[in-house]
Amino acid sequence: MTPGNNGASTPEDDDPFGYLYADGQANGAQPPSGGGYGYPSVNRVRPVGERQYGQQQTAQYGQQAVPPQQGAYGRPNGNHAGPESFSGAGGTPTGNRQQGIGGGRGRGPNTKGLLIGAVAVVAAVVIGIAVAMANGDSGDDNKAGDDVSSSPTVSQSASPSASSSGDAEDEVELPEVDAKALRLGGAAALASDVQGAQADGGIYVALNQVGNSVTWSVDGIPEDGAYTLFAHYSTAGDDQSMTLTVNGKKFGQPLSMKNYAKAADGDFAKGWTTTFAWPTLTKGTNTVSLSCEAGDKCNVLLDQFWLKKGQVEE
Repeated sequence: MTPGNNGASTPEDDDPFGYLYADGQANGAQPPSGGGYGYPSVNRVRPVGERQYGQQQTAQYGQQAVPPQQGAYGRPNGNHAGPESFSGAGGTPTGNRQQGIGGGRGRGPNTKGLLIGAVAVVAAVVIGIAVAMANGDSGDDNKAGDDVSSSPTVSQSASPSASSSGDAEDEVELPEVDAKALRLGGAAALASDVQGAQADGGIYVALNQVGNSVTWSVDGIPEDGAYTLFAHYSTAGDDQSMTLTVNGKKFGQPLSMKNYAKAADGDFAKGWTTTFAWPTLTKGTNTVSLSCEAGDKCNVLLDQFWLKKGQVEE
């Protein structure tokens, strides 16, 4: 070069990107084939958001490096996704949303399972109601059965009562007699001076000496068997005993007529008490006699006889 002649181009014309302009192309500028002074190696410009963060671009001029795939096949790594993976101002990840819709891991609620569960619950409720109603009916049946079964119990419990009442009626129906209705023997006589006699009018008979007797003709005995003969009497002081005869035969032992009331000697008003014997009677009419025989103690006032079926003590 010589002064005044600067050659084909000047330093200001030495533009490494002159090939990009029309005047540079007119001056013969060519794109570089490799890196050199003033011609740096550059990459192709990428749209905003296309780059994956954390990945390096190492391609040569005109080539775009493909970022390595992260995560499972066909699914981008959401932790290194570029801004383009997020849509809208809220930054909702579109990729994840699409994955939730189409992928298996992000499926929506199982409405079929919920429907089956609801049907099962309704069926259980219906079955429970049916069982409760069945139990209620069986309870009513059991109650009715109890009522039916209780009926024999009532009738059975009523039966003894009826038999008891029957016995009571038999006891009432069995003959009883006051002293004034008895046939007197010996020097026996009726009196009513001593208080406490239960016979009608307070009448009694004194059997206080040998030869005195009373005889009772008993009608209406329902059947053969053992009976209890009761005698209401009064004695005072020492115990007494007299001869009992049934149907013409002496009873096995004298009728005991003790001073059970513990009445003082001569106090007959306080000596009223009861004694009994167990004779065997026949159906129909029987004769019972109480007499003062030799060897008996006869200081007795007698006002009543009565009978009970069986061998009882009261």
